[in-house]
Amino acid sequence: MRAILFRQHSPSPTVYEYSTDAPKPEPRAGEVLVRVRYAALNRLDDFVRRGWKGLNLDWPHIPGADCSGTVAALGVGVTGWEIGQRVVANPQLWCGTCRQCVRGLQNRCERGGILGEHRRGACAEFVTIPARNLLAVPNGYDMQQAAAAPLVYLTAWHSLIRAGGVQAGERVLVVGAGGGVNSVSIQIAKLAGAEVYAIASTAEKARLARALGADWVHDRSADPEWSRAVYRATDRQGVDVVVDNVGQATWPSSLRCLAPGGRLLTVGGSSGYEASVPVNLIFGRHLQIIGSTMGSHDDFLAVMGLVFAGKLSPVVDSVYPLAEYPAALARMMANEQFGKILVDAQPE
Repeated sequence: MRAILFRQHSPSPTVYEYSTDAPKPEPRAGEVLVRVRYAALNRLDDFVRRGWKGLNLDWPHIPGADCSGTVAALGVGVTGWEIGQRVVANPQLWCGTCRQCVRGLQNRCERGGILGEHRRGACAEFVTIPARNLLAVPNGYDMQQAAAAPLVYLTAWHSLIRAGGVQAGERVLVVGAGGGVNSVSIQIAKLAGAEVYAIASTAEKARLARALGADWVHDRSADPEWSRAVYRATDRQGVDVVVDNVGQATWPSSLRCLAPGGRLLTVGGSSGYEASVPVNLIFGRHLQIIGSTMGSHDDFLAVMGLVFAGKLSPVVDSVYPLAEYPAALARMMANEQFGKILVDAQPE
């Protein structure tokens, strides 16, 4: 089968190979073989290629956590699915038996993982996925938008709604408007009834953030002092919630934007993890820092229900042929996109 793969960890994307004869996977008991139509890129893909201590992969590895496609084959014991049925999948992997899973907290599973991180992923013509992870795509729903949704909507929904408790009437600041999770966070915060502020890196991204529903947008290319701009825009009160997945480069400014009792929400640190935290600001203003990863399966079902109902709209930035995965990755790593970048896994 056609696939993007790499055979060793490396800081360089030159290790990616476009293969036309990668072994086609076979579904094990409880799994489904999915014929991938579109796969979405995430920052996770770059982290996995670079690797970290304790990440043990079966080589060669195939990246890709998100996909839309059709059921191609059923493993032993799988029922309720038909060959050719359109599907997406929860990319969160869980054991189902540990204490956290029993509590319904699959994203805290003691033996958990993520598709494309701990097992071969979706940047290929076929991928095997546990049947319990699958969700049917309604007839007529766009398969590109379906592929763009799972990881970022699951992550942002859990962060803002479950962990962060965003309420109607609160002020929510999203630092960085163009990335997948951040563009989704604008939509989810608006759906929750919040007043949404956003920081964009260009005038065009500022325009697109407003089109997504942001009430106030600051273009930092025109004025890099965005924390001061937020302070002025809120009548020197600050915001109730900051969504900051940039990390090291932005946390000091993000914390200064928070009103007393405010929360900083994070699911990552694209600029680095050694963020400076002024402790006196934390206790002096009664601030909270709330981190999370992915979400529960109930979160997945809830947010994808809103996606399929049209209450949340995945943004597709661009679509590349599978063979051009390195170019797609380069666009993402250069922060040029607004929304999700996809690869088309099927030959024309």
